[in-house]
Amino acid sequence: MRNLFEIIGNRIGKCIDFFYPPFRKYLTAQFFRYGVSGVSNMIFDWVLFFTVYNFVLKHQMVHLGFEALSSHIAALLFTFPFSFLSGFLLQKYVTFTSSDLRGRVQLFRYSLVVLANLLLNYLGLKILVELVGFFPTPSKMIVTIFTTMFSYFSQKKYSFRPSSTKKV
Repeated sequence: MRNLFEIIGNRIGKCIDFFYPPFRKYLTAQFFRYGVSGVSNMIFDWVLFFTVYNFVLKHQMVHLGFEALSSHIAALLFTFPFSFLSGFLLQKYVTFTSSDLRGRVQLFRYSLVVLANLLLNYLGLKILVELVGFFPTPSKMIVTIFTTMFSYFSQKKYSFRPSSTKKV
């Protein structure tokens, strides 16, 4: 399965690299790959969030018996595993391919950064939707801009950084 992900990641990377030359003066290849794969995953997340919020939950509260969740928070929790998995695979096999950390270490570190992002998403949606009164989908988009900046630097410097003891 790993080889399949590497092959697919390599092909996606080559497709992204095809569009890189005009941006070479301004961005590193890695940052460009991060941007393209991140934006792709972000759009996937937004479309999934919009679909779940509007067509699955139909703006209704979700009653769990012990707690009731607003539909925008329930949509966030439902879409999270899907965007988590696709995001990890894109970062591991497309963007940060030079990291020599073991996959489970990368996954654990990626999980910590994503959990921090999930908390930032939760707080951002609570503030923008419930306190400020913005619509949920644009609120999600605004919050995503901030979490994207945090995520890139965290993933580059923590989750997928090369190990400190490189084998010679």
